[in-house]
Amino acid sequence: MNEHADQTFYRSPTAAIAAPPEELAYVAAFDPASEKRDAITVIDCNAESGTYGQVVGWADLPTAGNELHHFGWNACSSALCHEGHAHHNLERRYLVVPGLRSSRTHILDTKPDPRSPEVVKIIEPEELAAKAGYSRPHTVHCGPGGIFMSNLGGANGTDGPGGVALIDHDTFEVTGAWETDRGEQRYGYDVWWHLKDDVAITSEWATPSMIEAGLNPDDLLGRKFGHHLNFWKLSEGRITQRIDLGDEHQMVLELRPAHEPRQAWGFVGVVISVEDLSASIWLWHHEGDVFTAKKVITIPAEPADAADLPPALQPFGAVPPLVTDIDLSVDDRWLYVSCWGTGELKQFDVSDPHNPRETGSVHLGGITRRSPHPAEPGYELRGGPQMIEISRDGRRIYATNSLYASWDEIFYPEGVGAWMARVDAGGNGGGMSVDQRFFPHGDDFRGLRVHQTRLQGGDASSDSYCFVD
Repeated sequence: MNEHADQTFYRSPTAAIAAPPEELAYVAAFDPASEKRDAITVIDCNAESGTYGQVVGWADLPTAGNELHHFGWNACSSALCHEGHAHHNLERRYLVVPGLRSSRTHILDTKPDPRSPEVVKIIEPEELAAKAGYSRPHTVHCGPGGIFMSNLGGANGTDGPGGVALIDHDTFEVTGAWETDRGEQRYGYDVWWHLKDDVAITSEWATPSMIEAGLNPDDLLGRKFGHHLNFWKLSEGRITQRIDLGDEHQMVLELRPAHEPRQAWGFVGVVISVEDLSASIWLWHHEGDVFTAKKVITIPAEPADAADLPPALQPFGAVPPLVTDIDLSVDDRWLYVSCWGTGELKQFDVSDPHNPRETGSVHLGGITRRSPHPAEPGYELRGGPQMIEISRDGRRIYATNSLYASWDEIFYPEGVGAWMARVDAGGNGGGMSVDQRFFPHGDDFRGLRVHQTRLQGGDASSDSYCFVD
């Protein structure tokens, strides 16, 4: 590694696992009523600290109504694959924070004071539309040739097609659209890659008009949501293959490729099957010269009394698991699956990715279960584990509880409030337990809801690695 490179750029997954643990977590917070300003909150993750598990920093954004959702670092370990970046003092320093509803992206500098990030630049929606032809930015990944930012909508909030915009690593200016040939791809959501294979993968949710007012049952039952995996030539932005998972499998969301750079496989989560309300996890992998995908985990719906269900679910008499996030540990050993509907976080041993084995489960919240946090058994948890993030060493899993404001109200009509939990992973045999000391919630977040978490120094869903050891 070049001596001037950021020391949080790790040559390999092994190096990332061995690095010092995170001391801070950055959490996106937003006001569903669009009255209070959105914010990036800072949580103390040092278990030896007197403020462990507390909000210790806060950065208000200049505006409200952005609906902060996913965000990411400006730079990460993938910079080491491209020597020019490693040599010109690129740092994991800035948080790139899109607003899914406003199409406005804020750049926050964490270096002067990591507990008080400062907004240093704003990419206005007009720039995103004019230079890339997109809106409703979603996922951010630091990557080759620029920062990749996926988008759900076309220019000015139109229904697309959605795709990926490129942002300059240094100036944070939008440089254009990444795609050169998208074929039949229309829906956008996540984007990630296998760097050594020059392969990118994108997944599919919906258009802006399908999500912004909440879930329309006709869209779901009409099988109108995304159900494809898309594979691309990364260096060219050219689609090479589409895999249809079947239109009963609605909303193909989070992509989690293997971290080991020689491996070209990964997992993707599907929110719901319209045939039986189950959720599923699919494995993509090479078969000859092409990719193939197969379902490797099915999580069934849970029967429930109609009286205990929100109106949208009463006709079905069941709670769907609603898998809205998955995450893969940096050693590629453990897959975590958040079942936001049933309030369950599942752990699977994926040493053999073709045959996952469930090894642990904890319950927090849930539509009917309402499982409490052990820190405050009398506090009613609404929502469930939604966005999850794993520490680099795989020992800690952080969960937050809001999905998307207008969708929160469909499944939790009384609202979800705000809470964050830490779950500690067991040893080599698996298993999990909820940390009783880590529970920022309610007024700790000043009336805002919380979504994605990023960990200081990187986490399991931040980085791509260039070397094996």
